[in-house]
Amino acid sequence: MSEIKEQHPVIIGITGASGIELARTTIEMILSLEFTVVMTISSAGRVVWKEEIDESYGETIERWAESGTFTTNSIGDLGAKIASGTYPTLGMAVVPCSMATVAAISNGLSDNLLRRAADVTLKEKRPLVIVPRETPLNAIHLKNLTDLAIAGATILPPQPAFYLRQKTIAEVVDFIASRTVHALGLTDQLPSQMRYGNGPKN
Repeated sequence: MSEIKEQHPVIIGITGASGIELARTTIEMILSLEFTVVMTISSAGRVVWKEEIDESYGETIERWAESGTFTTNSIGDLGAKIASGTYPTLGMAVVPCSMATVAAISNGLSDNLLRRAADVTLKEKRPLVIVPRETPLNAIHLKNLTDLAIAGATILPPQPAFYLRQKTIAEVVDFIASRTVHALGLTDQLPSQMRYGNGPKN
């Protein structure tokens, strides 16, 4: 593993929105690329994890920690390294991202570690990827997402690539996770299905 990957981690924030599998797959893709991951998860995220994922939270964290390139910080630990702009990172993805967290980040509220890390990511002009999980979106949601886009974040809704004729949830999840990893700048290649897919031409 290269020195730069060890020194500059990727931050993954997980909120209480539905779609925890998106986060789990994204983290596993990043670890497979030999980047270091620092994760923080909200209490609501832990609740949704229990509802949506067969493998327990504790078992998953233990498995990831065995890689030696994964750590997790408590959501209330505002003294963690990722809360400071002086700590170099490769960027952050909030996946899935609730509308409450979208609203907080877009308005500069840093009342927990996840929101503080996202605020730091924006102010240091590092990649911030928001994977929002809500539908339909009302005018308030759209305004907050627009404000984040203007501030420099990438808004990446977890929409299936219908032109790929994906047949399983796993295929959709893999596609969105790959797009998230690409948006973070961790790979210069788009998902293989997209690169070779017969999508619509403009």
